[in-house]
Amino acid sequence: MPTEIVTTDDLREFKIELLDEFKTILKEHYGQPAKKWLKSYEVRELLGISPGTLQTLRSNGTLPYTKIGGMMFYNFEDIKKMLDKNLVKCRFSINGH
Repeated sequence: MPTEIVTTDDLREFKIELLDEFKTILKEHYGQPAKKWLKSYEVRELLGISPGTLQTLRSNGTLPYTKIGGMMFYNFEDIKKMLDKNLVKCRFSINGH
């Protein structure tokens, strides 16, 4: 079996690839998809909504989308912005004031 020499450049490249893979896995595990553009079924799954609700979000301009052919795509950042914009804060205090 021939011997292969591993250089420091090889190790550095391996480290970068490994870190990129870890970042991808962590993004997927903590709710942020690894891809920027999501299809309709992925958005419905992510938000737990029906096709009709997604249609309403598109129609009233709440959620921007891009249509290519018959497919609609949603930018993950736009979904996060929509959720942040519609955040409902507690309307009463815990101690009754």
